[in-house]
Amino acid sequence: MNPILMKPRIPLSLLALLVLAASLCGQQDQPAPAQTTPGAPNSASPKDTQAPAPTSQAPAPAPGATVPPTTLPTTPPDNSSKSDSDESVATIRTRVDEVRVVFTVTDRHGHYIKDLKKEDFRVIDDRKPAELRSFRSETDLPLQVGLLIDASNSVRDRFKFEQEAAIEFLNSIIRPKYDKAFIVGFDVTPEVTQDFTDDTEKLSVGVRSLRAGGGTAMYDALYFACRDKLLKQEQTGPVRRAIILLSDGEDNQSHVTREEAIEMAARAETIVYTISTNISGMKGAGDKVLERIADATGGRAFFPFQMREVSDAFLSIQEELRSQYAIAYKPASFIADGRYRTIEISGPGKGMKVRTRKGYYAPKQ
Repeated sequence: MNPILMKPRIPLSLLALLVLAASLCGQQDQPAPAQTTPGAPNSASPKDTQAPAPTSQAPAPAPGATVPPTTLPTTPPDNSSKSDSDESVATIRTRVDEVRVVFTVTDRHGHYIKDLKKEDFRVIDDRKPAELRSFRSETDLPLQVGLLIDASNSVRDRFKFEQEAAIEFLNSIIRPKYDKAFIVGFDVTPEVTQDFTDDTEKLSVGVRSLRAGGGTAMYDALYFACRDKLLKQEQTGPVRRAIILLSDGEDNQSHVTREEAIEMAARAETIVYTISTNISGMKGAGDKVLERIADATGGRAFFPFQMREVSDAFLSIQEELRSQYAIAYKPASFIADGRYRTIEISGPGKGMKVRTRKGYYAPKQ
């Protein structure tokens, strides 16, 4: 073979190999294309897969508010959508600082006065005059009533009679499909013998099923009735909440204090009427406790030393619950700080007595 003809073949082979090698090296240097399959993992390094930090954080919604999906957009909204979002947030955070109070007015003889007008009253909230928004004579509002009966050993002597008086009271005041009541008996612990119902037969069974015996945890029972029953009861409109407490007032087993029980009654906007079971003929230390609870919540304390007077006490409570006024007002300076604020309502004449709760706890933001 002619060596002159063979010589150019060697460089051509080497050249082909060099071109092939260069091509392979170029493919290795190029990054792999991104995966496009939804949900498939990315083959890039962990550093590359981390999501970028947001440039701004959306404000937290107000407590209890539901934020629509459009409130947190993935792309910057235009001016019109931004305006809509701002209006939505403003609506959620708007508060109506209005206080509602139920009260009674009696003359110097204790008779209820039921024909007064809005102009006859002046309200002082936290030592400053308040602006009255509405005024009504409330003789027909739905009732939510809790009957708390002391079932400790200390009230055993006339326990049966008090049960029957309570049943008569419930039969007279609870209207089917309108009012509701529940029964709690207590010694060392509160026991619900009948939950909220408008059925007076069930309420009667609940009262009769109580049995006397044990110590007395009256403050615990009042605290429980306000927090776990009245505050949690569904309320679709204005109602009047009241507790009738039958006890000798001598607490020896409670975990909460008297003032803590009163505070919970204030939070539940509940009037407490107390009926003493003391039959000694003179007021004792327990009776003073009952007076304090009733006075602080806008109720009344009754001391029926004779058994027949127990029924009279229930009749007086029934009359009062049908002889009340209701006002709504705006405080002069209101701060949602959870602080206790006092209420004073003055009537038109010196001989008239206005009875209402002493104050309320402002909501806390």
